[in-house]
Amino acid sequence: MANTFHVSLYVRSIPEAVEQYRKVLGIEPAKVKHDYAKFEIQDPPVILSLSVGGEPGKLSHLGIRYPGTGEVVTEMARVKQTDVPLFQQEGTTCCYAKADKFWIRDGDGVPWEMYTLLEDVEAETAADSQLRSFLGQEAKAVEARETPAGVAAPDSACGTSCCVPSESQNA
Repeated sequence: MANTFHVSLYVRSIPEAVEQYRKVLGIEPAKVKHDYAKFEIQDPPVILSLSVGGEPGKLSHLGIRYPGTGEVVTEMARVKQTDVPLFQQEGTTCCYAKADKFWIRDGDGVPWEMYTLLEDVEAETAADSQLRSFLGQEAKAVEARETPAGVAAPDSACGTSCCVPSESQNA
């Protein structure tokens, strides 16, 4: 399996966005939840993720999905040698999937997620305060748990690049 480019966008409504992207892409989503959807485009290979919780129409993050943990570890070692700050997560649950990953921010502050998918899971996305701190999202964590109608959403449905690692560390 080759590496796959990943784009995550914030949307106003998952059902409306899924319907629109079905029409635009001509494919069915690989995954749909109340606060998240994913399309896996084969040519060119792109994973398009949609989530609520951020400002609709804005980029959440970019990334690359690698075939396995070995490739993630190799890339992380390479990045560490360049003195680019990164945040490592192993076996983390995020976006209804379990993954090994690391995060970096580019020179303009865009978050990049470098990961491998270990398995799909039914767990909802939940906030990781260490990741939020690394990505500079502390203030957004509380705001993201409010729905457009002003009704508090479950703590786990934040939708802003949040994850729950079983182990995490700054490197």
